This record gives sequence, C-alpha cells and structure tokens, in this order.
Amino acid sequence: MWLLGVPWALALLVTAAAPDPSAAPLDPASIFADLSPAELRAVRTFLMERPELGLAPSRGGPLAKNSLFLVELLPPPKRVALRFLAHGGRRPRREARAIVFFGAQAEPNVTELAVGPLPRPSSYRVLGRRGGRAVPFWARPMTQLEYELLYEALVGAVAPLEPLLREATGFGFQNCSGRCLTFSDIAPRGLGPGERRTWLVIQRFVEGYFLHPVGLEVLLDHRDPDPRRWAVRQLWYNGRYFGSVRELAELHARGALPLARLPEPPARHLFSSYEPRGRFFTGTPSEVHGAKVCEPQGRRYRLRGNRLEYGGWSLAFRLRSSAGLQLFDVRFGGERVAYELSVQEAIAFYGGHSPAAMQTKYMDAGWAMGASSYELARGVDCPETATFLDAHHLLDADGPVRFAHALCVFELPTGVPLRRHFDNDFQGGFNFYAGLEGRALVLRTTSTVYNYDYIWDFLLYPNGVLEAKVHATGYIHATFYTPQGRRYGSRVHSHLLGNLHTHLVHYKVDLDVAGTGNSFETMDIRFENISNPWSAGARVVQPWLHREPRRREREAALLLGRAPPRYLLFTNPRRRNRWGHRRTYRLQLSSHAGPVLPRGWREERGVTWARYHLAVTRRHENEPSSSSIYTQNNPWDPPVTFESFIRDNETIEDQDLVAWVTVGFLHVPHSEDVPNTATPGNAVGFFLRPFNFFDEDPSVASRATVIVRPLDPPTCSRLEIQRWTSPSPGPCVHPEPFTYNGTYRQV
Repeated sequence: MWLLGVPWALALLVTAAAPDPSAAPLDPASIFADLSPAELRAVRTFLMERPELGLAPSRGGPLAKNSLFLVELLPPPKRVALRFLAHGGRRPRREARAIVFFGAQAEPNVTELAVGPLPRPSSYRVLGRRGGRAVPFWARPMTQLEYELLYEALVGAVAPLEPLLREATGFGFQNCSGRCLTFSDIAPRGLGPGERRTWLVIQRFVEGYFLHPVGLEVLLDHRDPDPRRWAVRQLWYNGRYFGSVRELAELHARGALPLARLPEPPARHLFSSYEPRGRFFTGTPSEVHGAKVCEPQGRRYRLRGNRLEYGGWSLAFRLRSSAGLQLFDVRFGGERVAYELSVQEAIAFYGGHSPAAMQTKYMDAGWAMGASSYELARGVDCPETATFLDAHHLLDADGPVRFAHALCVFELPTGVPLRRHFDNDFQGGFNFYAGLEGRALVLRTTSTVYNYDYIWDFLLYPNGVLEAKVHATGYIHATFYTPQGRRYGSRVHSHLLGNLHTHLVHYKVDLDVAGTGNSFETMDIRFENISNPWSAGARVVQPWLHREPRRREREAALLLGRAPPRYLLFTNPRRRNRWGHRRTYRLQLSSHAGPVLPRGWREERGVTWARYHLAVTRRHENEPSSSSIYTQNNPWDPPVTFESFIRDNETIEDQDLVAWVTVGFLHVPHSEDVPNTATPGNAVGFFLRPFNFFDEDPSVASRATVIVRPLDPPTCSRLEIQRWTSPSPGPCVHPEPFTYNGTYRQV
C-alpha cells in the first residue's frame, strides 16, 4: 500500500474512547517509558483491524504481503516534554512508532506510522522522512520468514553438492540429523541500490559454528518476492570462484576438484566451546568462587518504573527495539545535564580474500540490535546483587515477546578510590589520611547480533561524571583460511582466518548544560617563549591555554584521522559558577577510532557520521537519529544521511546542541580470540565530566569518606578515625544458587 500517495489515509481518524489519565503512571519519567505488552498488543490490534492497510500475520504466508514489522515508543517532541517536566499539567500524547512492510501492491515499500493515543489508539498518521522519500521494499530488514525461505532455497539449490560436502566435511544439508550444515549471511546484500543478493557462508552446525566455515560460500539472489524465482548466481570454494552449482558438482564428480578436507570435530573440548581445558601454570585455586559484589546494608539506588536515582543522579531510561539503550532527562543535583543520551549505530567493516569477507560491512541497527537483548546471567553478566529488568519487543512477531532479565542495574566498587590523600609529615608519620570509596552505578544491557556480543553500559559516578562504554566480545566473524587470506588477518586455527575489521559505535548526546542554550569550544595547550621576569636575560618556555570557539557546524565537525583537541567543552554562555567561569561539561573520548572507507565510496555514504570523532549540530526534531534500520540493506542511497545534518552549516552559539560521538577500534583477530574475543582492551566510550559546572567536587556530599588523624604526632600511636557510615559493613553473602532460563517468548 503506497500510503504516501493516499491523502485520505493520512487523515484517517477512528473514533474510540479517550485514554483514562488515571491509568498512566504518575512519575514524569514514564513519558519516556517503553511500551507495555498491553500497549504493544493494542497498537497491533488497532492496525490489524484497519481494512485499508490489509495487514496479514508476520509469520507464515508469502513475502509479498502487508505486515507489521516493528512497534516501539515514539518519544514526544522535546519542547512538549520539557514543558511537562518543568510545569506538569497535561501529559504529552503517548504514541507508538510502527513500521509496516507493504509488499502486496504494485510498488512495494516500507512505511512508518505514528499510532495513538495510547493506551487505546484511535488514529494513525504517516511519519514523513527527511527528503520525503518512501523506503523501497528491497531495503527492508530481514524477517524470520525470509530466513526460512532462504534456507529452503539454499538447501534445494546446493543439493547436487551433497556428495562434495559429505566427503569434505562429514556434514550435509540433506537428512543430516546431528551432523548438519548451517549458514551465516553477509550484508550489504549487493553492490548497489535495488539489489538483494546475499553471500552465505556455509558452516558446520556445532557449538560455536561461527568458527567452523567449510570453505564454501554461495551468492543467492532473493530480490524477487516469489522464492521460486530465487537463484544461486555464484559460488566460492577453497579459494576458487564457480559460475554455477553444476560446474562445481561436475568438477568434484570427475575428481578434478581439490577438496578442503576438515578433521572430525571432537566430541568434547571442541576448540570453539567454552568447556574448560588445560590448567593455569601456578596452580592457584580456580575451582572456587572468586571475589563478588555485595550490598551488605541494602541498595543505595532507587528504581521507580523507568526512573533511576542514585546519589545526585536522576534519569529516565528505555530500551529501543531498533537501536538499544536511550537515556532521557539526565540530571545531577536536580539540574538537567543532558536531555538524551542514546546509542545510534554500531558497525563492523571487514576485509578479506573470500567474497563474503570482502563484502561484510555490518550495520547493526539494521539487525534491530536493541531487540537482541537476551537474558543476562546473574553472577556473570551482572553481579548477583543486581536488579534485573525485563524488556518487551514487538519485532517481526504476532505479539509482544518478553525478554527476561534484558537489563540490569547494580552498584559497582571500582577498586580504586574516587579521591584519596596521604599527608606525609616526612618524619615517619602523617598529618592525616583521607579517602573516598570508589563506587559507580551501572545500567547495562547487551546486544547479541549473531556472532558478536556488545555489552552496553552507562555508569554514574558520585562526582557528577557520566561514562558511556561498550565492550565487544563474542565470536569473531571468521572465514575459511587460504594462504592469500593472511594479508587480511591471522590464521587462528587449522582452517580458520580471523578477518581484520574496524568497530565503530555512534552515540547521540543532546546536552542541556544548565539550560538548552549552549555553545561549543575546544581547548588545548600551545607553548610560548617569553623573557623570564625574575631572571634577566633568561627565557621561559611554558604552556598556555588556547581556546577556540566553534561557531558553526562545519567548524565543530572534527574529522577522524586527525587528533582532536583534548578538551571538548559545552558551555552555557549565560550561567557562571561561583568563581566566574561559564558552567561547562567536558566530553572526553576513550577511543581508537579510524576511518572505515574512503570518503564517498559506495557504502561509506551510509555511515557518513563515521567521518568524525565528534560533530556538533543544532538540534532539530526532524533529525532524531544518525542512522536507520534500513541503512544495512541500502547504504548506497540511505534514507538518513548524517552529512546532511551539517551541510547547512548553521550557527551553534547559544543554541540547543547535539553532540554526535564516534568511538571505536581496529580489531586484527589473533589466536587468543579463540574461542571468544575477551573484553579487556576491547572497550571504548566517552565521559561527560563537569568542568567548572559546580563550585566544588559534588562528591563531598558522599558519606563514604574516611578521615584518619593522629592525636599524638609525630608518634601516631593514637588515632582519630572519622566515618559517616557504620564501622563494619557486615556480612557479604548472596545465598541463592545460580539459575538461568534464557528463553524469550510471546506474551
């Protein structure tokens, strides 16, 4: 259904009872809360009953149908939200964003709708995209139905290769029981707009199958909505290309094909498994539990729905199905520091010798990374003491699906004091010792996008510092080893190449530093050579602060490949602290990001945000995100082009600003990435740090300080110990045994 061309549909209004205000949660943070299962069901039911939409169930049936793909919260406009947060009164209209695949029409497309008001929707309208274009049907994300059809098409197409596969691998597709083959699919799905042809990496289906490619890669064209017209266009086997399945099968039948024979996988201690093997050299205990986090006197944070409070911090949070964690109304000491902090996109661009490797450019929002938030394990993914929260997604399903324990919140001892000082008397004693325990509150979720696991954290520190951090772990995206592949990575097992790739993550940081009117400047040091004022004829070389106001968007776009200034400052030009400084927050990067492709090259057009360490723009309601779930399958002409955000080069002085932050690292896999990439050294992110925002360190309000003063210096035999907490924290035990469920089911 081409809704953009149907004016009457835009104005559709179906009469229904008005929502009951008393049923809504009272906390103001709830205006940002994810949709409840009841709201998700209500939106789906409302849309399914609209005859002009002609929606069919998501599961089963043909691809050429109209179906509901995604439902999630559509946040209220910032202006409306701020007015409500400041003055109360009528709550903003609560709406859902719904993505509909219109495949059963002459010109198929993907259309986004705003549906509301919730909890009882009565109308919808089309959400216009910047530029006004509809999303082409071939750019849609993959669905479970398309994967099922893709598997059937693959199995049927490669049936003539079953003897080859059985002889070389001992596994197959036909009547395979416990010795089956599977595949991983590569994206983008082609080399230009309009294509939907995917390279499939064939793998043994064993534990950790991502590390078990068999040497066969298949290019399958599946653009046509009718799977009967799908076809294999090319193959790659053991370093050679083949034009058809028949060509490869006949070469094998004649004995003219060099086979890549794989050893039989062992029944136990498979190299890709997590099973312990070997022993540590020192023999120190490893069969007993290690150090644990505990809360001996109860929790020091408060959760009220989606409102999280800790020390001076208060914020609202949600877990978007499309792109993951999103914070709103972030305050310290009652003052808003940021209106929004959110994950926008995570990409991994690869290189390699095989066609699948050289084609791999993953853009994980296109795989709905927010809905890949599977169960967190107590005591492993989060401490035993953590509070676990469920998430509900309606993505490619016929009802909401509950993801148990998808998020967790916990207080973390950092293992290093927040502040400390030993005041030496230089006579064998001290004048005083003082220290403040290091603690942070962590809000965590994960995204398991097939092989890779991203651990997403927001950390709140008691001194007004906020940290955004992501750890990369999980299985490397690996291909079959050939000698030519060594140019693109490391051989990590007998038949396995770990392919080089660059991870980049993009964040949106809508800062409101002491108000919405902010400016941006950078600061670093320069050196001066001056006459020494206290020694005639001598010179002094010393640093001085060089400040550079960035007055327009182009000036505030800091390119990757060049070291950015070390101080990135967001100031309120009209508000000052007690000492006369403009109240400021500093953005500090923790990143090793580098370019993924030359500027303007094909797929790079879909990730133009990746050109910059940081880009600062004036906030606009029609620029909510830097990427989209459609970019993965159409990076050549994407519906969202970040470069257009800064092309008009607006002034950014005393304006409502957004900082768009890119962090990342180059990963050259190595043998220690087997079985999995480990988290140490594979974390990137950024800090938001107060910089003359307060009059002093706000952590002085913490009662976790210890001060020790000698009563008889310099002997120091009698001490005065001051604590503002109890002398002993008490026992530190979590008695419940480990449990895990791991399921996610429709509710």
